[in-house]
Amino acid sequence: MTKLKTQSLHKKGSDLAHSNRQLEILSNGIFQNGTLPTFKAKIAETSQFPLKAKTLEILQINVGYMCNQVCTHCHVDAGPDRKEIMTKETMQQCLNVIKTSGAHTLDLTGGAPEMNPNFRWFVEEASKIGIKDFIVRSNLTIIRANKKYNDLPEFFKKYNVHVVSSMPHWTKGKTDKQRGDGVFNKSIKALQELNAVGYGMPNSKLKLDLVYNPSGAFLPGDQMAMEKDFKKALIEEFGVQFHNLFAITNLPISRFLDYLIASENYEDYMYQLVEAYNPAAVSNVMCTNTLSVSWDGYLYDCDFNQMLELPVNNKIKHISEFNETLLEGRNIVISQHCFGCTAGAGSSCQGTVA
Repeated sequence: MTKLKTQSLHKKGSDLAHSNRQLEILSNGIFQNGTLPTFKAKIAETSQFPLKAKTLEILQINVGYMCNQVCTHCHVDAGPDRKEIMTKETMQQCLNVIKTSGAHTLDLTGGAPEMNPNFRWFVEEASKIGIKDFIVRSNLTIIRANKKYNDLPEFFKKYNVHVVSSMPHWTKGKTDKQRGDGVFNKSIKALQELNAVGYGMPNSKLKLDLVYNPSGAFLPGDQMAMEKDFKKALIEEFGVQFHNLFAITNLPISRFLDYLIASENYEDYMYQLVEAYNPAAVSNVMCTNTLSVSWDGYLYDCDFNQMLELPVNNKIKHISEFNETLLEGRNIVISQHCFGCTAGAGSSCQGTVA
């Protein structure tokens, strides 16, 4: 297992392990005294409040917070000590919804989703439904964690899974700084193994995309330019190929919020987000076409709201009660962390939005 540089906030007993404490920080101080506008006030300037849900396109399911890594920026606060795992019963409820909803994309995330004991069963059953785009968000190192995961590239290929993997940088130093000692080398090995079965190769239907998160208190650069740099470095140095790079802004919650406060960068970072606010990104933020399902089946507008325990503003609260018609058009629940998705070119789990 990868040597860890940090512990989960839950393991450390940090105040920031509690969502209400995070929300207090995001609502008080520079936002409470009017130094910076709240997100609600900002989107109201362009008559985009309340933000409303559109037709459901993406069902994002978090199958558990357990992970073999403890990354410094993780908004899930995932790690080996996290025991929250989706049960087979809740997975079946999700499958029932996938069959009946109009969503064209199924997005499995974690933690490391592969560590859920029913992960493979779920993938097999979900693949029978014939969803258009079936995503698994893999941290790559899980493939090298131990022998029971070594066959994941072949397993993903069998079910035509779209693999989306985190890769902070094409250099060892920057990657290991964010994700833990040894992560870079294991990630490169995993990428090579995915390439070996056809993932990420030119014109291959086996989709392999990478996700970039900044390693510090700054916004990501231009996504297309970074993709070009990543592709050049990885093919030249390691013979690794992939399809797309998604640049995602770190949102000021959970472990990244902890980092911002500890490094005394919180206020400066929030200034960056607010000053980079782009109204063009608001209409395309992922919460408008995505529904997030937690490990215990509760519904949220996005994965970030899930971690802040901000459930959907609707009488339908749980996947077992799912009603697509009633959920469409609901008001999206917002707070100051939403500035992260609307800064610059915008940010979503599929990369930039504007």
